[in-house]
Order: sequence, then structure tokens, then C-alpha cells
Amino acid sequence: MDALAVSLLTGLADAASLFLVASGLTVIFGVTRVVNFAHGSLYLLGAYIGWSLLTRLPHSPLGFLLGALATIIALAVIGMALEMALLRRVYRVPELFQLLATFGVVLMVQDIAQYFWGAEDLTLPRPPWLRAFVLIGNQRFPRFDLVIIILFPLVFGVLWLLFRRTRWGRLVRAATEDREMVAALGVDQRRLFTSVFALGAGLAGLGGVLALPDASANLQMDLSSVTDAFVVVVVGGLGSLPGAALASLLIGLLQSFGIMLIPRATLALVFVVMAVVLILRPNGLLGRPISGSGGGTPALVRPAPMALRAAGGAALCAALLAPFYLGDYALAIATEMLIAMLFAASLHFMMGPGGMASFGHAAWFGIGAYASAFAAHLLAAPMPLGLALAPLAAGVLAVAFGAFVVRLSGVYLAMLTLAFAEIAWAIAFQWVDLTGGDNGILGVWPAPWAAGPRGFYWLALGVTVGGTLALRHLLATPFGYSLRGARDSRLRAEAIGIPAARIQLAAFTLAGAAAGLAGGLYAYAKGSVFPTYISLGHSVDALLMVLLGGVATMSGPILGALAYTGLYDLLLAATSLWRLVLGAAIIVLVLAFPEGIAGAILRLWTRLRPA
Repeated sequence: MDALAVSLLTGLADAASLFLVASGLTVIFGVTRVVNFAHGSLYLLGAYIGWSLLTRLPHSPLGFLLGALATIIALAVIGMALEMALLRRVYRVPELFQLLATFGVVLMVQDIAQYFWGAEDLTLPRPPWLRAFVLIGNQRFPRFDLVIIILFPLVFGVLWLLFRRTRWGRLVRAATEDREMVAALGVDQRRLFTSVFALGAGLAGLGGVLALPDASANLQMDLSSVTDAFVVVVVGGLGSLPGAALASLLIGLLQSFGIMLIPRATLALVFVVMAVVLILRPNGLLGRPISGSGGGTPALVRPAPMALRAAGGAALCAALLAPFYLGDYALAIATEMLIAMLFAASLHFMMGPGGMASFGHAAWFGIGAYASAFAAHLLAAPMPLGLALAPLAAGVLAVAFGAFVVRLSGVYLAMLTLAFAEIAWAIAFQWVDLTGGDNGILGVWPAPWAAGPRGFYWLALGVTVGGTLALRHLLATPFGYSLRGARDSRLRAEAIGIPAARIQLAAFTLAGAAAGLAGGLYAYAKGSVFPTYISLGHSVDALLMVLLGGVATMSGPILGALAYTGLYDLLLAATSLWRLVLGAAIIVLVLAFPEGIAGAILRLWTRLRPA
């Protein structure tokens, strides 16, 4: 019984920590509708700024309280500056472009934090009052965690009163329901949104500073914390503060007891819960259907003019001749670019024409890579068979999982794909006997005829061109037009006899199979497979490539893959602050070309060509 009581208290402490971060994200999304990926960076800055303050203040409870309050104020100011300088400019663009801009902030903050605080983990000194514990039977429980548990209902109560009993709170709730009506009543939305963002950032800072006694400030805190926060927000229901509190309790307790009951499944347990909740309640536990942002998903433009097609043909000829004038290292980089193009094109197929954004597209890439590796190791299969099994395995799993995905839309759909990707990553990481775990699977060598840089480059070029042209051709068929019709208006499409769910499921499956083919190709290119192929960072890479290139054009993912991988490789070799420069470049591109690189080129071409 003592162990159960301690597990219960540990779960409540974890729930409180989750709620402190997720509540800020809930408040921000509820009003501004911004998919704020930079919320994890605010949490990271809260930890680092809190560490800087607390190591200089007296190591007493009063010193800790003053340091925490100062951190909250500092993060609120940073949040206000971020909202006024960047987010205010992207409120009317599609949600995914907002995510792209905030991810640029994530990259910049990582390098800024490393510049000021270094790459080493920073641990807070623990004076006697922080090391104190209470006895529960014969079990010890930290006294500081009891304080965090008490903060849970206290913070929730303060927020509830703020939103229910103040004029500011009523305006915030009104803006959550109908922004246009609030603006028509003369409310200054800019000030309202700035204050909301300051509150959310302050809550993130509080979560960061309260994490210090049990953990260290480190550069990996941002992505892990924002992933957990998104899970809580989505499970509870987007914009629902009581939902975030309920989801925090559910997930915190499941994590605590899961360690006791099923320790090997702890990495995937949270995402299994999220997947089950979204399948049973598509809007979360206490959520309601939400209206999208002002931008929406742009419709696909007409096919490219003949001159631009000719430029594409010339680029293809140059790519065919590349092995005759590029060295081995340059060919290896070019091969990775080609695989990135196919990966990005597969995501664009379901995201642009299909209107189904994915935060976990790397799952299919990784499944294809592991399928090829298993074929090579377990079946001793030749490379052509391994490459054929990659899209087959990814497609079969995609059709099974996609049956649940196509029931959702918007952020909920994207988060369900993230849940599956995280479950797949956990399996790859923890099933060591089959996948090798973190050590991966080595020795996935290409066939002798494709073993050299030239041979494998031409193979990658042929597979990438063939795969992308096949996807492009499908979009020009009745299937492609039906897919776009289901994206633009599902009800109208079904009213005229288009089976929208089946069309979207087919697109989801084809996108998964194409990503699996890219993964299989990548496995042979690298000679190995690791769980990182399925990681959230890899899925974000695919999103960045598609959004940078432009969702509204066929050539968008191609140009986006070239721009992103080229910038990444160039900056990685040129400067140690490559994340800072890359993040700034992404933000500039989003602000200057919200339709993407390809969309901007086409718009310029349309404006300059003779009438």
C-alpha cells in the first residue's frame, strides 16, 4: 500500500508539472489559434533563466519564490515580444505556416541558449530544504513534489477565476468563440492577444523553473516538453482549460503506475492513450469542434507554364549528368537530397491535395527503412526485393491506421499521426532483440551494381523521379480531383457521390507507401537503420520541406527539399550557430513568401509574363 500511495503522489506531481506547461499552450491556442511550437522554447528559457537567478539568490524557500516570480515575469515579457514581433504577422496565414514560423523560433532559441549557457546540462544546487522528504509508511516522498501538487489546483483555480470572473477573461472567452464579433465590438485584439501570449509564456516559464529541482536545464527540453504539452492539450480538447487539467491527471497517473505495471511500454503508453481518446472522442475529452485559422489550405494552382516545365527538364538533364562533374562527397549529398524530395513529395500528396497534415510522417519512412533492413538480414533478400518490401510494409500499415485517421481533421488528425509515429519509435527503440534498439541494424548494403556513389545516385534519381511523377500523375486523374473535392468540402463531395473517406484513405496509404520507399532507399544509402528515422525531428523536417516549398504547387516539395537540405548542409559546415541562421532564414521565408518558394516563383512569373 505504501508503494501505491507513493506512485499516486508521484503521478499527481507529474500531472501538476504537465498542467503548468500545457495550460499556457491551451490558453494561447484557445484565443489566437496559433499552433505554437515555440512553447517548448519558452519552457526551456524558463529553466535556464530560472537557473541563472536561483544560483545567485539565497538558497532558501524565499529566494526560490522570488526567483520563480522573476522568471515568470521575464518569460511574460519575452512572450509579449515574440507575439508582437512575429506571431502578430502570421495570425491570418494557414495554421501549418504558423507552425513553421514558430519552429524557426525553436531553432534560434536553441543556439541562443547554447551561446549564453553552454552545451552542458546545468543542475541546480539542492539545499537541505529541497532535499527534504516525508515518510509514507516506509517510503520516502520529496516534500518539494508536495508543493507542486498543491500548485496544481491553485493555478487551475486562479486561471478559472481569471477567465470567469474578470472582464478580461470574458473578452478572452468571447475571442475564443468568435474573433470577428469581438473585433466588431471595438475590442483591440492586438492587446488582447499579446496579454494572452504573455500569460501563456509566463506559465511555461513557471513550469521550466519548477522542473529544476528534479532535473537539469538542457538543450533538449524544448521538443520533449512541447510534445508532452501538445498531447495533454489534444487529449483534453483544444482550448479547454478543464480538459487540460483532466488530461494532465490521466496522463500523469498512467505514467506513474505504468512504470510499475508495464515498464517496457512506458515510452509508448501516453501516445497509445492519446490515440484511443482521439479515436473514441475526435475532439478530445472536453473539447468542441474548432474553426480553422483565417488562412485555410490554399487550393492547388494550375499546371506550370511551358517555360517553367522546360526549366524543370533542363534541371533533370543536369541531374542526370551530375556524376560526371561532381565528386563522391557531393554525390552523397545529392543522393540525400533526392531521397528528401521523395519523402517531401509523399507528405505533400496527402497534405496539399488531401488536406491531411501529418506530424508523424516519419513513421512510414522508418517502417520502410526497417522493412528493407529486415529483408536484408532475416531473408538475405537482394536489394530490389528489399526496396519492393519497403513501400509494401509502409502501405499495409498505413491503410490499417489510416482508417482511423481520416475520421479526424486539422490539428487532431495531425496529432493522431504523431501518436502512431511515437508508438512506432518506442517499439523500434525498446524491442532490442528485433530492431537492435539504439544500436540500430547495420550492414544493409546495396547491390554491387549500385554500391558506388555514381551507381547509387542514379538509382536514387530514377526512383525519386519515378515516384514523384507517379504521384503527380495521380493528381491529374479523376482520383486527384475527387481528393481535392473531399478536401475543399467533404459534405458536398459526398452529396455528389464521391466516397470522401475512401478517397482520403487511399491518399493516406499511397503517401505512406511513397514515404516507405524513400525510407528503404535511405537504408541502403546509409547501410544502416536507427530509431531516429522515426523521430519527431524527422517528421518536422518533412513538414518544413513541404511548407518552405509551398503546399499549393506540385513542385513545392521538390524546391522545399532542395532549399532545406541545401541550407542545412551549407550552414552546418559554415558556422557553429547554424540553427540560429537556419531558424532566422525560415522565419524570413515565411514572412516574405507565405505561399512558399514555388508559389512565389509562380506568382512572380504570372505577374511578369506578357499579357
